[in-house]
Amino acid sequence: MKKFDHMTGVLHRREMLALMGGAAATGAFGLPAFAQVQKKGGILKVAAPANPSSLDPATGGAGSDHSILWTMYDTLVEWDYDTLKPKPGLAKWTYPDPKTLVFDIQSGIKFHDGTPLDAEAVKFNIDRGRADQRSNVKADLTSIESVEVTGPLQVTLKLKNADSALPAIFSDRAGMMVSPTNIKALGNDTDRKPVGAGPWKFVRWADNEAIVVTRNDSYWRPGRPYLDGIEFNIIPELATALRSVVAGQNDMSFALPARLKPVIDRAKNLTTVTSPTLYCVQVYINTARAPLDNVKVRQAINFALDRDAFVKATMGGLGEPARMTLPSTHWAYDKSIANLYPHDPDKARKLLAEAGFKDGLELTIGGYMDQDSVRRGEVIQDQLGKAGIRLKFTRGTIAEISSQFFATEKKFDLLVSAWTGRPDPSMTYALGFDKGAYYNAGRLAAPELSALIQESRESEDLAKRAAVFAKIQRFTMENALSAPLAFQFEIDALSEKVKGFKPNLLGKPKFENISLG
Repeated sequence: MKKFDHMTGVLHRREMLALMGGAAATGAFGLPAFAQVQKKGGILKVAAPANPSSLDPATGGAGSDHSILWTMYDTLVEWDYDTLKPKPGLAKWTYPDPKTLVFDIQSGIKFHDGTPLDAEAVKFNIDRGRADQRSNVKADLTSIESVEVTGPLQVTLKLKNADSALPAIFSDRAGMMVSPTNIKALGNDTDRKPVGAGPWKFVRWADNEAIVVTRNDSYWRPGRPYLDGIEFNIIPELATALRSVVAGQNDMSFALPARLKPVIDRAKNLTTVTSPTLYCVQVYINTARAPLDNVKVRQAINFALDRDAFVKATMGGLGEPARMTLPSTHWAYDKSIANLYPHDPDKARKLLAEAGFKDGLELTIGGYMDQDSVRRGEVIQDQLGKAGIRLKFTRGTIAEISSQFFATEKKFDLLVSAWTGRPDPSMTYALGFDKGAYYNAGRLAAPELSALIQESRESEDLAKRAAVFAKIQRFTMENALSAPLAFQFEIDALSEKVKGFKPNLLGKPKFENISLG
Protein backbone atom coordinates (compact mmCIF):
# COMPACT_ATOMS: atom_id res chain seq x y z
CA MET A 1 0.00 0.00 0.00
CA LYS A 2 1.33 3.39 -0.98
CA LYS A 3 0.56 6.55 0.91
CA PHE A 4 0.19 10.04 -0.58
CA ASP A 5 -0.12 12.25 2.49
CA HIS A 6 -0.63 16.00 2.26
CA MET A 7 -1.28 16.39 5.96
CA THR A 8 2.34 17.06 6.82
CA GLY A 9 1.98 20.24 4.77
CA VAL A 10 -1.30 21.43 6.26
CA LEU A 11 -0.11 24.81 7.48
CA HIS A 12 1.92 25.53 4.39
CA ARG A 13 -0.92 24.76 2.02
CA ARG A 14 -3.55 26.56 4.02
CA GLU A 15 -1.36 29.60 4.50
CA MET A 16 -1.14 29.72 0.74
CA LEU A 17 -4.82 30.69 0.82
CA ALA A 18 -3.45 34.17 1.31
CA LEU A 19 -2.89 34.20 -2.44
CA MET A 20 -6.67 34.10 -2.98
CA GLY A 21 -6.96 37.84 -3.26
CA GLY A 22 -9.69 38.12 -5.84
CA ALA A 23 -9.42 38.87 -9.47
CA ALA A 24 -6.24 40.79 -10.10
CA ALA A 25 -4.24 38.40 -12.22
CA THR A 26 -5.02 37.03 -15.63
CA GLY A 27 -2.85 35.03 -17.93
CA ALA A 28 -2.58 32.78 -20.92
CA PHE A 29 -4.66 29.69 -21.33
CA GLY A 30 -2.67 26.67 -20.22
CA LEU A 31 -2.54 23.25 -18.64
CA PRO A 32 -0.76 21.92 -15.56
CA ALA A 33 2.62 20.44 -16.32
CA PHE A 34 3.27 16.84 -15.33
CA ALA A 35 6.62 15.13 -15.41
CA GLN A 36 5.13 11.81 -16.50
CA VAL A 37 3.41 11.08 -19.78
CA GLN A 38 -0.21 10.26 -19.10
CA LYS A 39 -1.62 7.13 -20.69
CA LYS A 40 -4.85 7.50 -22.63
CA GLY A 41 -7.90 5.28 -22.54
CA GLY A 42 -9.89 3.25 -20.06
CA ILE A 43 -12.98 3.73 -17.94
CA LEU A 44 -12.48 5.06 -14.40
CA LYS A 45 -14.94 3.55 -11.94
CA VAL A 46 -15.65 5.82 -8.99
CA ALA A 47 -17.65 5.08 -5.83
CA ALA A 48 -19.51 8.37 -5.36
CA PRO A 49 -21.10 9.18 -2.00
CA ALA A 50 -24.32 10.85 -3.16
CA ASN A 51 -26.93 10.93 -5.89
CA PRO A 52 -26.89 14.39 -7.52
CA SER A 53 -29.61 16.90 -6.79
CA SER A 54 -29.54 17.89 -10.47
CA LEU A 55 -27.16 17.70 -13.42
CA ASP A 56 -27.95 21.30 -14.33
CA PRO A 57 -25.46 23.46 -12.41
CA ALA A 58 -27.86 26.39 -12.07
CA THR A 59 -30.68 24.38 -10.52
CA GLY A 60 -28.84 21.91 -8.27
CA GLY A 61 -28.34 22.54 -4.61
CA ALA A 62 -26.01 19.90 -3.13
CA GLY A 63 -22.31 20.61 -2.69
CA SER A 64 -21.64 16.95 -3.43
CA ASP A 65 -22.76 17.53 -7.04
CA HIS A 66 -19.59 19.34 -8.08
CA SER A 67 -17.30 16.38 -8.76
CA ILE A 68 -19.82 14.97 -11.23
CA LEU A 69 -20.72 18.34 -12.79
CA TRP A 70 -17.06 19.17 -13.52
CA THR A 71 -16.80 16.16 -15.84
CA MET A 72 -19.47 17.62 -18.14
CA TYR A 73 -19.06 21.37 -17.65
CA ASP A 74 -16.01 23.55 -17.95
CA THR A 75 -16.09 26.91 -16.15
CA LEU A 76 -15.29 30.41 -17.38
CA VAL A 77 -12.68 30.65 -14.63
CA GLU A 78 -10.75 27.88 -12.89
CA TRP A 79 -8.70 27.78 -9.68
CA ASP A 80 -5.35 26.54 -8.47
CA TYR A 81 -5.67 23.28 -6.56
CA ASP A 82 -3.42 24.37 -3.68
CA THR A 83 -4.49 27.99 -3.20
CA LEU A 84 -7.89 28.36 -4.92
CA LYS A 85 -6.48 31.42 -6.65
CA PRO A 86 -8.53 32.10 -9.83
CA LYS A 87 -6.96 31.39 -13.21
CA PRO A 88 -8.29 31.41 -16.80
CA GLY A 89 -10.65 28.64 -17.87
CA LEU A 90 -12.97 28.94 -20.85
CA ALA A 91 -12.18 32.64 -20.73
CA LYS A 92 -9.64 35.10 -19.42
CA TRP A 93 -10.74 38.31 -17.77
CA THR A 94 -9.83 41.93 -17.18
CA TYR A 95 -11.21 44.82 -15.13
CA PRO A 96 -10.93 47.97 -17.31
CA ASP A 97 -12.37 49.79 -14.31
CA PRO A 98 -13.72 48.64 -10.91
CA LYS A 99 -17.29 48.42 -12.22
CA THR A 100 -16.57 46.65 -15.51
CA LEU A 101 -15.52 43.02 -15.99
CA VAL A 102 -14.65 41.77 -19.47
CA PHE A 103 -14.49 38.09 -20.45
CA ASP A 104 -12.57 37.12 -23.59
CA ILE A 105 -13.60 33.58 -24.56
CA GLN A 106 -11.25 30.99 -26.00
CA SER A 107 -12.02 30.46 -29.70
CA GLY A 108 -13.24 27.23 -31.25
CA ILE A 109 -15.05 25.77 -28.24
CA LYS A 110 -18.27 23.85 -28.89
CA PHE A 111 -20.88 22.34 -26.64
CA HIS A 112 -21.45 18.60 -26.78
CA ASP A 113 -24.40 19.19 -29.14
CA GLY A 114 -22.09 20.92 -31.64
CA THR A 115 -23.32 24.46 -31.02
CA PRO A 116 -20.71 27.18 -30.42
CA LEU A 117 -19.69 28.36 -26.97
CA ASP A 118 -19.48 32.01 -27.93
CA ALA A 119 -20.37 35.37 -26.40
CA GLU A 120 -24.09 34.89 -26.97
CA ALA A 121 -23.98 31.56 -25.13
CA VAL A 122 -22.07 33.05 -22.20
CA LYS A 123 -24.52 35.95 -21.95
CA PHE A 124 -27.40 33.45 -22.00
CA ASN A 125 -25.86 31.49 -19.13
CA ILE A 126 -25.11 34.52 -16.96
CA ASP A 127 -28.56 36.04 -17.54
CA ARG A 128 -30.15 32.69 -16.75
CA GLY A 129 -28.19 32.45 -13.51
CA ARG A 130 -29.32 35.94 -12.53
CA ALA A 131 -33.00 35.71 -13.43
CA ASP A 132 -34.30 32.19 -14.02
CA GLN A 133 -36.98 31.23 -11.52
CA ARG A 134 -35.22 27.95 -10.68
CA SER A 135 -31.70 29.36 -10.47
CA ASN A 136 -29.85 28.70 -7.21
CA VAL A 137 -26.94 31.00 -8.08
CA LYS A 138 -28.78 34.34 -8.00
CA ALA A 139 -27.08 35.38 -4.75
CA ASP A 140 -23.68 35.00 -6.42
CA LEU A 141 -24.53 37.47 -9.18
CA THR A 142 -26.31 40.34 -7.44
CA SER A 143 -23.53 42.82 -8.21
CA ILE A 144 -24.14 42.55 -11.97
CA GLU A 145 -26.13 45.42 -13.51
CA SER A 146 -26.11 44.19 -17.11
CA VAL A 147 -24.51 41.67 -19.47
CA GLU A 148 -23.50 42.84 -22.94
CA VAL A 149 -22.10 41.04 -25.97
CA THR A 150 -19.24 43.30 -27.08
CA GLY A 151 -17.73 40.95 -29.66
CA PRO A 152 -18.22 37.46 -31.06
CA LEU A 153 -16.09 36.08 -28.23
CA GLN A 154 -16.33 38.91 -25.72
CA VAL A 155 -18.83 39.59 -22.94
CA THR A 156 -18.79 42.72 -20.80
CA LEU A 157 -20.39 42.85 -17.37
CA LYS A 158 -21.44 46.24 -16.02
CA LEU A 159 -21.47 46.12 -12.24
CA LYS A 160 -23.59 47.93 -9.65
CA ASN A 161 -20.55 48.05 -7.41
CA ALA A 162 -16.95 46.87 -7.49
CA ASP A 163 -16.80 43.10 -7.05
CA SER A 164 -13.37 41.46 -6.80
CA ALA A 165 -14.94 38.05 -6.06
CA LEU A 166 -16.61 37.59 -9.45
CA PRO A 167 -13.77 35.62 -11.09
CA ALA A 168 -13.89 33.14 -8.19
CA ILE A 169 -17.67 33.05 -8.46
CA PHE A 170 -17.39 32.14 -12.13
CA SER A 171 -15.18 29.19 -11.18
CA ASP A 172 -18.19 27.66 -9.43
CA ARG A 173 -21.73 26.81 -10.54
CA ALA A 174 -22.33 30.26 -12.05
CA GLY A 175 -19.40 29.73 -14.41
CA MET A 176 -20.42 26.26 -15.64
CA MET A 177 -21.58 26.83 -19.18
CA VAL A 178 -24.63 24.88 -20.41
CA SER A 179 -25.85 24.68 -23.99
CA PRO A 180 -28.54 27.34 -24.62
CA THR A 181 -29.90 25.13 -27.41
CA ASN A 182 -30.44 22.29 -24.96
CA ILE A 183 -32.09 24.55 -22.38
CA LYS A 184 -34.47 26.04 -24.95
CA ALA A 185 -35.38 22.62 -26.30
CA LEU A 186 -35.82 20.68 -23.06
CA GLY A 187 -36.51 23.24 -20.34
CA ASN A 188 -36.59 21.61 -16.91
CA ASP A 189 -35.67 18.24 -18.40
CA THR A 190 -32.08 19.49 -18.67
CA ASP A 191 -31.80 18.60 -14.98
CA ARG A 192 -31.51 15.01 -16.20
CA LYS A 193 -30.30 15.50 -19.79
CA PRO A 194 -27.32 17.83 -19.51
CA VAL A 195 -25.24 19.29 -22.34
CA GLY A 196 -22.06 21.15 -21.47
CA ALA A 197 -18.62 21.70 -22.99
CA GLY A 198 -16.51 19.70 -20.56
CA PRO A 199 -14.06 16.86 -21.22
CA TRP A 200 -16.76 14.19 -20.97
CA LYS A 201 -20.33 13.93 -22.31
CA PHE A 202 -23.38 12.66 -20.48
CA VAL A 203 -24.51 9.10 -21.28
CA ARG A 204 -27.01 8.03 -18.62
CA TRP A 205 -28.23 8.55 -15.06
CA ALA A 206 -29.92 5.75 -13.12
CA ASP A 207 -31.18 7.34 -9.91
CA ASN A 208 -29.23 6.29 -6.82
CA GLU A 209 -27.31 3.77 -8.90
CA ALA A 210 -24.96 5.20 -11.50
CA ILE A 211 -24.01 8.12 -13.74
CA VAL A 212 -21.93 7.47 -16.85
CA VAL A 213 -20.00 9.96 -18.98
CA THR A 214 -17.93 9.35 -22.11
CA ARG A 215 -15.06 11.16 -23.82
CA ASN A 216 -15.78 14.42 -25.63
CA ASP A 217 -13.75 13.88 -28.80
CA SER A 218 -14.16 17.56 -29.70
CA TYR A 219 -12.84 18.85 -26.40
CA TRP A 220 -11.05 22.18 -26.82
CA ARG A 221 -7.90 21.22 -24.92
CA PRO A 222 -5.66 19.14 -27.21
CA GLY A 223 -4.88 15.66 -25.95
CA ARG A 224 -7.53 15.75 -23.25
CA PRO A 225 -9.17 14.02 -21.57
CA TYR A 226 -7.00 11.00 -20.84
CA LEU A 227 -9.87 8.72 -19.82
CA ASP A 228 -12.36 7.32 -22.31
CA GLY A 229 -15.07 7.66 -19.70
CA ILE A 230 -16.06 7.67 -16.04
CA GLU A 231 -18.64 5.53 -14.30
CA PHE A 232 -19.91 6.96 -11.01
CA ASN A 233 -21.46 4.26 -8.86
CA ILE A 234 -23.61 5.84 -6.16
CA ILE A 235 -22.76 4.25 -2.80
CA PRO A 236 -23.83 6.46 0.15
CA GLU A 237 -22.60 3.95 2.75
CA LEU A 238 -18.91 4.81 2.71
CA ALA A 239 -17.64 1.58 4.26
CA THR A 240 -19.35 -0.25 1.41
CA ALA A 241 -17.83 2.18 -1.06
CA LEU A 242 -14.35 1.46 0.30
CA ARG A 243 -14.94 -2.29 0.18
CA SER A 244 -15.84 -1.94 -3.49
CA VAL A 245 -12.38 -0.43 -4.15
CA VAL A 246 -10.61 -3.06 -2.05
CA ALA A 247 -12.45 -5.74 -4.06
CA GLY A 248 -11.52 -4.14 -7.40
CA GLN A 249 -15.11 -3.31 -8.36
CA ASN A 250 -14.29 0.40 -8.34
CA ASP A 251 -11.00 2.24 -8.83
CA MET A 252 -11.55 5.08 -6.40
CA SER A 253 -13.62 6.19 -3.42
CA PHE A 254 -13.51 9.72 -2.03
CA ALA A 255 -14.72 11.79 0.94
CA LEU A 256 -14.13 8.86 3.27
CA PRO A 257 -14.42 9.30 7.06
CA ALA A 258 -11.45 9.11 9.40
CA ARG A 259 -12.74 5.87 10.92
CA LEU A 260 -11.97 4.10 7.63
CA LYS A 261 -8.39 5.31 7.23
CA PRO A 262 -6.93 2.29 9.11
CA VAL A 263 -8.84 0.02 6.72
CA ILE A 264 -7.28 1.75 3.73
CA ASP A 265 -3.83 1.63 5.31
CA ARG A 266 -4.11 -2.14 5.84
CA ALA A 267 -5.38 -2.84 2.33
CA LYS A 268 -2.98 -4.09 -0.31
CA ASN A 269 -2.49 -2.28 -3.60
CA LEU A 270 -4.31 0.90 -2.52
CA THR A 271 -3.05 4.46 -2.35
CA THR A 272 -4.26 6.70 0.48
CA VAL A 273 -4.70 10.41 -0.21
CA THR A 274 -5.19 12.79 2.72
CA SER A 275 -5.47 16.55 2.47
CA PRO A 276 -6.91 19.57 4.35
CA THR A 277 -10.13 21.11 3.06
CA LEU A 278 -12.64 23.90 3.66
CA TYR A 279 -15.34 21.26 4.27
CA CYS A 280 -17.24 22.40 7.38
CA VAL A 281 -19.71 20.10 9.15
CA GLN A 282 -22.34 22.30 10.75
CA VAL A 283 -25.90 22.68 11.98
CA TYR A 284 -27.89 24.86 9.58
CA ILE A 285 -30.60 26.95 11.26
CA ASN A 286 -33.83 28.26 9.74
CA THR A 287 -33.72 31.63 11.48
CA ALA A 288 -37.13 32.66 10.15
CA ARG A 289 -38.87 29.78 11.89
CA ALA A 290 -40.04 30.01 15.52
CA PRO A 291 -38.52 29.46 18.02
CA LEU A 292 -35.27 29.85 16.09
CA ASP A 293 -36.19 33.41 15.21
CA ASN A 294 -35.12 34.12 18.80
CA VAL A 295 -31.38 34.75 18.90
CA LYS A 296 -31.13 33.38 22.46
CA VAL A 297 -32.34 29.96 21.28
CA ARG A 298 -29.74 29.96 18.49
CA GLN A 299 -27.01 31.03 20.91
CA ALA A 300 -28.07 28.28 23.30
CA ILE A 301 -27.49 25.71 20.55
CA ASN A 302 -23.96 27.04 20.04
CA PHE A 303 -23.12 27.01 23.76
CA ALA A 304 -24.49 23.46 24.11
CA LEU A 305 -22.20 22.04 21.43
CA ASP A 306 -18.83 20.60 22.46
CA ARG A 307 -16.82 20.97 19.25
CA ASP A 308 -13.63 19.34 20.55
CA ALA A 309 -15.58 16.27 21.68
CA PHE A 310 -17.40 16.22 18.33
CA VAL A 311 -14.10 16.00 16.41
CA LYS A 312 -12.88 13.16 18.64
CA ALA A 313 -16.15 11.23 18.49
CA THR A 314 -16.98 11.60 14.79
CA MET A 315 -13.62 12.17 13.08
CA GLY A 316 -11.21 10.22 15.23
CA GLY A 317 -9.49 13.51 15.99
CA LEU A 318 -8.66 14.00 12.29
CA GLY A 319 -10.22 17.41 11.90
CA GLU A 320 -10.33 20.93 13.32
CA PRO A 321 -13.06 22.23 15.67
CA ALA A 322 -14.95 24.96 13.80
CA ARG A 323 -15.45 28.24 15.65
CA MET A 324 -16.76 29.95 12.52
CA THR A 325 -17.24 28.98 8.86
CA LEU A 326 -13.55 29.44 7.98
CA PRO A 327 -10.64 27.34 9.33
CA SER A 328 -8.04 28.85 11.63
CA THR A 329 -5.31 29.16 9.00
CA HIS A 330 -7.48 30.88 6.38
CA TRP A 331 -6.36 34.40 5.57
CA ALA A 332 -9.77 35.81 6.51
CA TYR A 333 -10.04 34.02 9.87
CA ASP A 334 -10.44 36.29 12.91
CA LYS A 335 -9.19 34.62 16.12
CA SER A 336 -10.95 37.20 18.30
CA ILE A 337 -14.24 35.50 17.46
CA ALA A 338 -13.06 31.96 18.22
CA ASN A 339 -14.00 32.10 21.92
CA LEU A 340 -17.56 33.34 21.54
CA TYR A 341 -19.07 29.93 22.31
CA PRO A 342 -17.08 27.83 24.76
CA HIS A 343 -18.86 24.60 25.65
CA ASP A 344 -21.25 25.68 28.42
CA PRO A 345 -24.51 23.70 28.86
CA ASP A 346 -25.45 25.80 31.89
CA LYS A 347 -25.21 28.99 29.83
CA ALA A 348 -27.33 27.29 27.15
CA ARG A 349 -30.03 26.39 29.66
CA LYS A 350 -30.02 29.93 31.04
CA LEU A 351 -30.51 31.40 27.56
CA LEU A 352 -33.36 28.98 26.85
CA ALA A 353 -35.05 30.04 30.08
CA GLU A 354 -34.66 33.71 29.14
CA ALA A 355 -36.27 32.88 25.79
CA GLY A 356 -39.26 31.33 27.57
CA PHE A 357 -38.21 27.68 27.50
CA LYS A 358 -37.40 26.99 31.12
CA ASP A 359 -38.24 23.31 30.66
CA GLY A 360 -36.35 23.02 27.37
CA LEU A 361 -37.82 22.57 23.92
CA GLU A 362 -38.08 20.13 21.03
CA LEU A 363 -36.76 20.92 17.55
CA THR A 364 -37.03 19.03 14.27
CA ILE A 365 -33.84 18.28 12.37
CA GLY A 366 -32.98 16.74 9.03
CA GLY A 367 -30.10 14.33 8.56
CA TYR A 368 -28.75 11.78 6.12
CA MET A 369 -28.90 7.99 6.26
CA ASP A 370 -25.25 6.98 5.94
CA GLN A 371 -23.44 5.67 9.02
CA ASP A 372 -21.27 8.73 9.55
CA SER A 373 -24.17 11.17 9.29
CA VAL A 374 -26.13 9.07 11.75
CA ARG A 375 -23.18 9.12 14.16
CA ARG A 376 -22.83 12.89 13.86
CA GLY A 377 -26.53 13.27 14.55
CA GLU A 378 -26.29 11.06 17.63
CA VAL A 379 -23.45 13.13 19.07
CA ILE A 380 -25.29 16.40 18.39
CA GLN A 381 -28.48 14.97 19.88
CA ASP A 382 -26.64 13.95 23.05
CA GLN A 383 -24.87 17.28 23.44
CA LEU A 384 -27.96 19.42 22.87
CA GLY A 385 -30.04 17.08 25.05
CA LYS A 386 -27.83 17.87 28.04
CA ALA A 387 -28.88 21.50 27.68
CA GLY A 388 -32.59 20.67 27.38
CA ILE A 389 -32.86 20.78 23.59
CA ARG A 390 -34.56 17.62 22.33
CA LEU A 391 -34.18 16.70 18.67
CA LYS A 392 -36.63 14.84 16.45
CA PHE A 393 -34.73 13.47 13.43
CA THR A 394 -35.95 12.81 9.89
CA ARG A 395 -33.40 11.05 7.67
CA GLY A 396 -33.12 10.55 3.93
CA THR A 397 -30.75 11.02 1.00
CA ILE A 398 -28.67 14.18 0.67
CA ALA A 399 -30.77 15.42 -2.26
CA GLU A 400 -34.09 14.70 -0.51
CA ILE A 401 -33.32 16.15 2.90
CA SER A 402 -31.40 19.17 1.57
CA SER A 403 -34.31 20.03 -0.73
CA GLN A 404 -36.83 19.64 2.09
CA PHE A 405 -34.85 22.01 4.30
CA PHE A 406 -33.62 24.62 1.82
CA ALA A 407 -35.95 24.58 -1.16
CA THR A 408 -39.42 23.16 -0.78
CA GLU A 409 -41.44 22.47 2.35
CA LYS A 410 -39.01 24.06 4.83
CA LYS A 411 -39.78 20.89 6.73
CA PHE A 412 -37.26 21.09 9.58
CA ASP A 413 -35.99 23.62 12.08
CA LEU A 414 -32.39 22.45 11.68
CA LEU A 415 -30.22 20.46 9.29
CA VAL A 416 -26.96 18.69 10.11
CA SER A 417 -24.92 18.76 6.93
CA ALA A 418 -21.74 20.33 5.58
CA TRP A 419 -20.71 23.52 3.89
CA THR A 420 -18.37 22.21 1.24
CA GLY A 421 -16.45 25.45 0.77
CA ARG A 422 -16.11 27.95 -2.06
CA PRO A 423 -13.06 29.55 -3.67
CA ASP A 424 -13.71 33.00 -2.18
CA PRO A 425 -15.00 33.55 1.38
CA SER A 426 -17.51 36.15 0.20
CA MET A 427 -19.26 33.31 -1.61
CA THR A 428 -19.53 31.34 1.62
CA TYR A 429 -21.22 34.21 3.43
CA ALA A 430 -23.38 35.35 0.51
CA LEU A 431 -24.69 31.88 -0.27
CA GLY A 432 -25.16 30.89 3.35
CA PHE A 433 -26.47 34.04 5.01
CA ASP A 434 -27.51 36.78 2.57
CA LYS A 435 -31.11 37.67 1.77
CA GLY A 436 -32.76 35.20 -0.59
CA ALA A 437 -29.72 32.89 -0.75
CA TYR A 438 -30.43 29.21 -1.38
CA TYR A 439 -28.48 27.94 1.63
CA ASN A 440 -30.17 30.48 3.88
CA ALA A 441 -33.32 28.49 4.65
CA GLY A 442 -35.08 31.49 6.20
CA ARG A 443 -34.19 33.66 3.17
CA LEU A 444 -33.93 36.72 5.44
CA ALA A 445 -30.86 38.82 6.23
CA ALA A 446 -30.16 42.00 8.15
CA PRO A 447 -29.35 44.94 5.82
CA GLU A 448 -26.13 45.42 7.81
CA LEU A 449 -24.94 41.93 6.88
CA SER A 450 -25.86 42.32 3.21
CA ALA A 451 -23.94 45.60 3.10
CA LEU A 452 -20.87 43.99 4.67
CA ILE A 453 -20.94 41.10 2.20
CA GLN A 454 -21.02 43.61 -0.63
CA GLU A 455 -18.20 45.62 0.96
CA SER A 456 -16.05 42.48 1.21
CA ARG A 457 -15.88 42.37 -2.58
CA GLU A 458 -15.01 46.00 -3.26
CA SER A 459 -11.24 45.78 -2.78
CA GLU A 460 -8.55 43.42 -4.00
CA ASP A 461 -6.37 44.25 -0.98
CA LEU A 462 -6.31 41.24 1.34
CA ALA A 463 -5.82 43.25 4.52
CA LYS A 464 -8.84 45.43 3.74
CA ARG A 465 -10.93 42.41 2.84
CA ALA A 466 -9.88 40.55 6.00
CA ALA A 467 -11.01 43.50 8.13
CA VAL A 468 -14.47 43.34 6.54
CA PHE A 469 -14.66 39.58 6.93
CA ALA A 470 -13.88 39.99 10.63
CA LYS A 471 -17.03 42.09 10.92
CA ILE A 472 -19.02 39.54 8.91
CA GLN A 473 -17.81 36.65 11.04
CA ARG A 474 -18.60 38.50 14.25
CA PHE A 475 -22.09 39.34 13.01
CA THR A 476 -22.91 35.80 11.88
CA MET A 477 -21.57 34.20 15.05
CA GLU A 478 -22.89 36.71 17.59
CA ASN A 479 -26.30 36.31 15.96
CA ALA A 480 -25.76 32.52 15.81
CA LEU A 481 -26.95 32.25 12.23
CA SER A 482 -25.49 28.73 12.12
CA ALA A 483 -23.64 26.34 14.40
CA PRO A 484 -20.33 25.29 12.78
CA LEU A 485 -18.84 22.13 14.26
CA ALA A 486 -15.70 20.86 12.52
CA PHE A 487 -13.53 21.00 9.41
CA GLN A 488 -12.82 17.55 8.09
CA PHE A 489 -9.89 16.29 6.05
CA GLU A 490 -10.18 14.70 2.64
CA ILE A 491 -9.44 10.98 2.70
CA ASP A 492 -9.51 9.07 -0.59
CA ALA A 493 -8.69 5.48 -1.54
CA LEU A 494 -7.26 4.81 -5.00
CA SER A 495 -6.30 1.62 -6.74
CA GLU A 496 -2.69 1.46 -7.92
CA LYS A 497 -3.68 1.89 -11.55
CA VAL A 498 -5.07 5.39 -10.92
CA LYS A 499 -2.38 7.88 -11.95
CA GLY A 500 -2.15 11.68 -11.81
CA PHE A 501 -4.80 12.36 -9.18
CA LYS A 502 -4.28 15.45 -7.06
CA PRO A 503 -6.55 16.63 -4.21
CA ASN A 504 -7.69 20.23 -3.84
CA LEU A 505 -8.62 22.51 -0.95
CA LEU A 506 -12.32 22.24 -1.67
CA GLY A 507 -12.10 18.50 -1.01
CA LYS A 508 -14.10 17.79 -4.17
CA PRO A 509 -12.16 15.61 -6.60
CA LYS A 510 -11.58 16.67 -10.18
CA PHE A 511 -10.67 13.97 -12.68
CA GLU A 512 -9.08 16.06 -15.42
CA ASN A 513 -5.52 14.85 -14.74
CA ILE A 514 -6.29 11.18 -14.06
CA SER A 515 -5.18 8.34 -16.30
CA LEU A 516 -5.24 4.58 -15.79
CA GLY A 517 -1.90 2.80 -15.73
